[in-house]
Amino acid sequence: MSITQDPAGDPPSSGPATPRATGAGTGRDGRGTGRDGDRTGGTGGAGTSVEPAQRRRDLAVPLAAAVLLLALAVLVVLSLLVGAGTVSVPRSWDFLLGDPAARADERVRLAVAELRLPRTAVGVLVGACLGAAGALLQAVTRNPLAETGLLGVNSGAALGVVTGLTWFGAATGHEYLLWSFLGALAASAVVLLLAASGRSGAGPLRLVLAGSALGATFHGLTSFVLLGRQASFDEYRYWVVGSLALADADKAWTVLPAVAAGLLIALGCARPLSALALGDDAARALGHRPGAVRVTASVSVTLLTGAAVALAGPVAFLGLLAPYLARTVAGPRTGAQIALSAVVGPVVLLGADILARLYDQPYETPVGVLLALAGGPVLVWIARSRRMLTLSTPGGGPR
Repeated sequence: MSITQDPAGDPPSSGPATPRATGAGTGRDGRGTGRDGDRTGGTGGAGTSVEPAQRRRDLAVPLAAAVLLLALAVLVVLSLLVGAGTVSVPRSWDFLLGDPAARADERVRLAVAELRLPRTAVGVLVGACLGAAGALLQAVTRNPLAETGLLGVNSGAALGVVTGLTWFGAATGHEYLLWSFLGALAASAVVLLLAASGRSGAGPLRLVLAGSALGATFHGLTSFVLLGRQASFDEYRYWVVGSLALADADKAWTVLPAVAAGLLIALGCARPLSALALGDDAARALGHRPGAVRVTASVSVTLLTGAAVALAGPVAFLGLLAPYLARTVAGPRTGAQIALSAVVGPVVLLGADILARLYDQPYETPVGVLLALAGGPVLVWIARSRRMLTLSTPGGGPR
């Protein structure tokens, strides 16, 4: 047996053993080269496929936003043209184009300028509020079933407003907004306590069941208060189901600062919530404070939900539908989900409201009923899907 000395200074080894050692080293070098190829996008196959996929995902969000904004513009025009009354679409179009005869017609002016225009503006505001609030609530609770209607936040805000106008004489938009905020804040606090309860927090279905019980309780109390004061059916429907039929332009201007503040806070929470999706310890390691992030997110949810309920009552399921649709485009990116949900919300709400006006002319179906018909199957689909019940982290893995 011959003994050889490696030129690099390795200890001596027998001849037959040398090819094995050399082969092992080559194998390691080969694997290292493969990894380097993946990182550089050279010879590794993963690198060449990941970059185009990432570019497609990056382009999907602005493209979807542009399409949604175009759809929203079309729906705004349609909302101004159609209604449950007798004013025709051509006559409404003439009014929008500034035709003197149409502008002189008091009936057309009342329908378009006094009824449909405030209703459309309120629909856009309410849709943006509930869409963003739903995405934010799902991110902070790590639950794709979290929605302000399903978890009782809308009902809590409605109970707050009804309590204020019944026993404390609330009559102005600012007073409605204040009582709506108080009710939404109380309900949000209960929801977040439920989400944080137990060793690993409440599961998705458990949280929804608890929120549904909370919402049913608030619904019952609201009905009790309204029936006790002999409220009209329209008022009862407004505060129990939710509707855009009683939209008020003055209230819309009143809640506009709260809407703007809530949306800005929601977008500001996107990065901390992305870190929070990795777990509290990882979020702390990245310099975020999980408790402060959750409190800030709850403030945003309270502002957005309170403003929406003060304008349109407790419209349910919109905060479930909008984030669900936005997530199909944005993926696990929290900021993109919130931004797209704020655009999807008005598109869905205005579309449902237009159908509500046309479905049973000359009567109107409450928009909350149509959203429940659309949101119910989506809720069942998500609840039965294990993949949907596990939200993904910004890195792509399950939470």
